[in-house]
Order: sequence, then structure tokens, then C-alpha cells
Amino acid sequence: MSRRVLVIDDDPDVLGLVKRSLEAEGFEVRTAGSGRAGLDAATAAPPDLVLLDLSLPDADGYEVLRKLQTGAATSHVAVVLLTVASSVEELVRGLDAGADDYVTKPFAIEELIARVGSVLRRSKSLRELSPLTGLPGNFRIAEVLQGRIVSGGPLAVIHADLDNFKAFNDHYGFMRGDNVIKFTANALIDAAVEVGDPTAFVGHVGGDDFIVVMDPAHAETFCKEVIQRFDDGILDFYDPQDAMRGAVEVIDRRGERHAFPIVSISLGVATNLRRSFASEWEASAVASEMKEHAKSEAGSSYRVDRRTS
Repeated sequence: MSRRVLVIDDDPDVLGLVKRSLEAEGFEVRTAGSGRAGLDAATAAPPDLVLLDLSLPDADGYEVLRKLQTGAATSHVAVVLLTVASSVEELVRGLDAGADDYVTKPFAIEELIARVGSVLRRSKSLRELSPLTGLPGNFRIAEVLQGRIVSGGPLAVIHADLDNFKAFNDHYGFMRGDNVIKFTANALIDAAVEVGDPTAFVGHVGGDDFIVVMDPAHAETFCKEVIQRFDDGILDFYDPQDAMRGAVEVIDRRGERHAFPIVSISLGVATNLRRSFASEWEASAVASEMKEHAKSEAGSSYRVDRRTS
């Protein structure tokens, strides 16, 4: 876990104490003695977390917080407030403005270190989630896949994505397209719960691509459940006339009209029941290959790899 901290405080004693204490715990620490210097330092080399004193002589601490939250280079940075504020209203104001936590002065250095570590762990977890679906992203997917492969237990890797989704997005716009992506994520999650596999993991690769890792004993039942849930709900995202027609029309760059069928879902399944996988990349590649075979069929479908090598 990256542990770069920037401390913004006008009190040299506080800066020195916090810097020494955090560095003793393995953090990489920079300091700034004013709001302006802190913003410059954060923008030039964004840290993972800022410890921000709200009582700065050259700037309003809440305004510094706002600029950190809205800056292109610093919007992802976690912020813990250092404050002498004792009223609930002032503390709530800071949290509402985007701060992740606060420590009230005077503070015990042990509490400060604990809060910094806690916020960084939460921030790391959130950064690894898809902002659209809330599902784990590529880093966590690779970690889970490799862990399951190393363990040597039964494994199914399922690669899912949507057919005709680009045409849907072009026709209706990205906001409705995002709703279809979220609907797909929910269909995958609900199907995993329905089949009763406590080991099931659902990840969002990006766009309309998803990865599911589960016990192969449940894989085909899962795919059938996903298809049923998806096909039962996808028409709700179409205008009535398009749903009745079973297609949307999209005009290409030449001005020609093309009809695209209702969005469907294709799933490819790779398991280690008949073959072994040397890495997460190999397992994912086989699942992706099976998904391409499924996409060659009209409508929602799945294909399972049954080869022995």
C-alpha cells in the first residue's frame, strides 16, 4: 500500500512531531507550513493522504480542502483534518466538504497514526472499485484469480460482456448505457447469490466486460440464471417502439441506417476440471475465447471450455 503523506500546518512543532512519528511507522512524509505551499506541493506531487490544519494564517482551511477535492491532480487524495474545532457543526462542515476523517487538537500521536492508516486502507479499497458498478476492478480481479490458481482448488473463470451494446449507447446515449451496465452487474451478483456459491467473486473489468470466479460445480447454473435475469429485464431500457420492433436504428458516418438487435449477454467459461492453468492470464484468455464462441450465436448464450489441453 502506498503511504505518501503531506502535512499542511503552520505550527513547526506539530509538523516536526507528525513527520518524525509517521516516518518511524514507514510513511513517506512531506510538510508545508501554509495553505498556498500545501496546495502547490500537493499539485506538483500528489500524495496518498493530506493531513490538513483548518486554522491556517494565509488561507481558509475549508477553501484549501475544496481546492484539493476539485483539483485535477488531487481529487483522489484522501484528507484528514487537524482541527481545534469542538462544535459538531464545524466538524460536520469539514466532512461534508469531502474530508475523510478528522483529529481534534491536541491529539495523541498514536490516534493520529491509527487514523491515517485506517483512511489509507479505506481509500485504497475504494480506488480499486469501479465507480459505476461498485465492483472490484482489474487489480483485485488479477489478485483473486492468481490466488485461486495457486491454491489448486476447483476453479471456474467466466468472462461476460454485452452484444450490440455500442449501438444501444450510440442510439440512447451514455447515461442510459451506464444504467444497462449497472443492471448487468446486478444480474451477475444476484445470479451468484441465487446459485448459493459462497466463493463466488464478481469483478468489473471495465465498460461492458465482467469477470466472475466461482466453483465450477455452479458455473453452468450460474450462466443460465444470468441469461434469464438479463433477458427478463433488458427490454425495460428500450423505448416501447424499439422494444416492439426488437431493434434500434443507428446512422453510420455515411448516413446509412443499420438495425441492431436487442442487447444480449455472452458468457465464456473456463475451468480447471480437465486442464490446469499456469497463470491468471491463461485462465482469463480461455474464458475470453469461449465468450467469443458464445457471441457467434444470436441472443444471450454461454459456452464452456471442455478441452483437456
